Amino acid sequence: MAKTWTYQYSGNTIEVKNTLTMAELFVNGKLQDKHTGLDFSGKLTGKLNSGEEIKAALGGILSVGCDLFIDSELQTPITE
Repeated sequence: MAKTWTYQYSGNTIEVKNTLTMAELFVNGKLQDKHTGLDFSGKLTGKLNSGEEIKAALGGILSVGCDLFIDSELQTPITE
């Protein structure tokens, strides 16, 4: 089952999309990182135009969750 998490940060929209075989990180609609293959955990990285680093960690056993960090600060999604 596909799942998408959406975050807003300093005027930027960040989306993490996850399916059974793929995870993708989008910043303002542009793909910045992609991981393919069957995996129960994954890490995606990207960068904002301001230079701030984005790190997304996906994982879980019964359901997948996403923790997104911008410059090491945990963000809260606006949609899950």
